[in-house]
Order: sequence, then C-alpha cells, then structure tokens
Amino acid sequence: MRDFRLLLAGAAAGQFGAHVTLVALPLVAVLELEATAFQVGLLTAAETAAFLVIGLPAGAWVDRMRKLPLMIRADVVRAVAMASVPAAGVAGVLTMVQLYVVALVTGVATVFFDVAHQSFLPQLLPRDQLVKGNGALETVRSSAQVTGPGLGGGLVQLLGAHLAVVADAIGYVLSALFLWRIKRPEPRPEAVPGASLRADIAEGLRFVLGQPLLRVIAAATALGNFFTALLLATQTVFLVRDLGLQPGAVGLVLSAAAVGGLLGALVAGTLAAQLGHARIIWLSALVTGPFALLWPLSEQAGGAVVFALGSGIVFFGAVVYNVAQVSFRQSLCPPGLLGRMNATLRFLMWGTLPLGALAGGALADGFGARTALVCCAAGFLAVPLPLLLSPLRGMRDLPNVPVHPESTAAGTDERAPATPLA
Repeated sequence: MRDFRLLLAGAAAGQFGAHVTLVALPLVAVLELEATAFQVGLLTAAETAAFLVIGLPAGAWVDRMRKLPLMIRADVVRAVAMASVPAAGVAGVLTMVQLYVVALVTGVATVFFDVAHQSFLPQLLPRDQLVKGNGALETVRSSAQVTGPGLGGGLVQLLGAHLAVVADAIGYVLSALFLWRIKRPEPRPEAVPGASLRADIAEGLRFVLGQPLLRVIAAATALGNFFTALLLATQTVFLVRDLGLQPGAVGLVLSAAAVGGLLGALVAGTLAAQLGHARIIWLSALVTGPFALLWPLSEQAGGAVVFALGSGIVFFGAVVYNVAQVSFRQSLCPPGLLGRMNATLRFLMWGTLPLGALAGGALADGFGARTALVCCAAGFLAVPLPLLLSPLRGMRDLPNVPVHPESTAAGTDERAPATPLA
C-alpha cells in the first residue's frame, strides 16, 4: 500500500535522525558543557517527562483530532527545537538550560506524535495485518538504531557534538514531508455531545484497567522502562569516562548493540507464530533479561565488545516483546478508543522513564556509573516477574490476535533498550 509505505518512510527518516541525537545530545552535555552524571540524567528525564505530565489528556485530545495533520505539526515542532541546538552552538551561547528546554519541547511533541501514530496505523491496515505492520515499523526503528548511533558518533568526532544534532532536525523535516504525501481520507472524529476531557480520560483508564492482560503488560513494561531510562542516563557517562571511548567509538558500540533489535524485528512474527503471541511476551523478557549483567561487567580491555553484546541480546528481546504486545493492544481496542488506550498505557508505562533517568543520574553521581549499571541489570532480571505471575504464563495465544506464519523476515514483520518499550 502506497500510504503505508509513506508512513514507513517517514518513520525511517524520523527514527534515523533521533538515533543520531541519541548519541549526539548527551555528548553535547558531557564533552562540550562538561555536565555531571546527574545533569545528564536530568536531560534524559526532561526528554520523557511529558509522558508523565500530559500523557493522559493527550490521548483524549488525540481522539478528538485527525491524526495525520497532528503528526505533521509535531514533526515541524521537533525539527525547529532541534535546529536551535546547532544554531546556539555556532553562536557560542549554548547552555544546559537550553538543552533541557529543547528536550522538554521535543518530548511534548513526541507524546502527541507517538499516540497519534499508533492510533493511525489501524486506519491504514486491516487488523489481521497489524502484526506484520508493527513488525515492519520495528524493522525500520531497529535499522535506524544500527546506523544512526554510528553515524552520530562519527559526526560528533568530525564536526562537534552540537552540529551533529542537525541530522535530527533534517530527519523530522523529511518525516513531515513523507506524511504530508499520504492521501488516505481521514474524517474529523465526530464530537460526542456532553463529552468532557475528564470523562474521556476516565473512559481510557477504565478500558485499560478493566483488561487483566493489559494491566499486567503495563506493569511489566513500566518496570522495564524504569531501568531502560536508568541505562540511558548512565551509558554515555560510563562509556566515555569509565571505558575511555571516543565519540566515534561510543556511536559504534550503540550501533553494534542495536543489531540485536534489528534481528528481533526480523524474526518477531515467526517467533510469535511458532511459540504463541502470549508465550513470546513473557519468554522474550525471561530469556534475554539476564544478559544485562554484561553492562557492569565491562572493563576497559574489551569492555566495549562486552557492553555491546549485552545490549544487543537485551534489545533483541525488547523488540520481540514490543511487536507482540503492541499488536495485541491495537487488535483488542475499539477504533474510537485507540488514542486514549495508547495514551493511558504510555502514561502508565512511559511515566516511569523520567523517574528512572533521575535515579540513574543520582546513582552515577553518588556511587559511580558502574554501580548504577549494576542496579539496572538487577532491575532487568525482575521485569518478567509480573508476566510469570499472570494468566499469560498458561496461555499460548492472546484473544483476538490471529497467528500469521507468513509474518517473517525483513519484508514482513514501535523514543533503546536504546529506546523504551512501546
């Protein structure tokens, strides 16, 4: 489908730029502004604080709007915000305060973009193609995780950290242009007489909290995202100051680690078909989580390889998990509730990100980045527990989610863990 291909192209452009910045923005803070570990954690928290602050009302607002124009406006806002970083760097006036503001603004825009994006996909694809569509989006994201950080590290070493952020601004502009070319008619949602924002939010909460399987998925994902944010807040400080890596090497480590995520996207459909959609959710977390222990075990001699290996295996499990549980959510939910359902889950699951980032920054500042990574690894061991103590453990497939044996490989099957669990 032409419109779905354009959606994929927009996702590729936006994700590629975002994963360049995944390396570049913390390096701006660490190398150019000499930020402390806690300041880097605060920057990571600012990027995700919007999910905690406006996550719930965003879903109600998105359900009242057309999704495509909203995504285009969000891309434009993010492009302008990111472009201000190199502009200020060239002028010699860049500060940590500006980085915090840019992170907050892009975070707010990302809340609306992500909720609208996950709610727009079921308008382009029939429900029996959602696993395939989400797998394709995960393939795009994982490909950006492989190429973006390596290029980002190289650009930082070649041009300087603040100029490398230009790639993110360009990516958001290209994403907006691809989305603008989608021609599928999208009528404005009809207003419900007497509806209020509070009532809409409550309806989304009732739907999510009234579904036992959604509740347990939300609990496990929130736990995983807390420790993902702890990792994001400390990995750049650890790689630069503990392992002594140069910016280019930092980018290569994160790119190599992301290969696991790409492989996960390629085989997620096959694994779900062979093992079952329910079983793969808890099995992916249980089998791959222990490899997080490789992060704090990394030493200077070969430490980069060990760190990348641990990340790659954990990323593989995270992507397989995402494809299965996101497809289940989209299949289960009525179309009129998709925005509120996705926003409610994002509030519950992504609201832990700023908390994890602050915890990571505080731990790294007080006890060192390696100690923070020990806590992070221990946390990943606990992620499967809510799933194993739920009815999921005794199920093979999820209700209303058909099995698609053909959803395999690159041509078939959604801000690491380079990005958070969806």
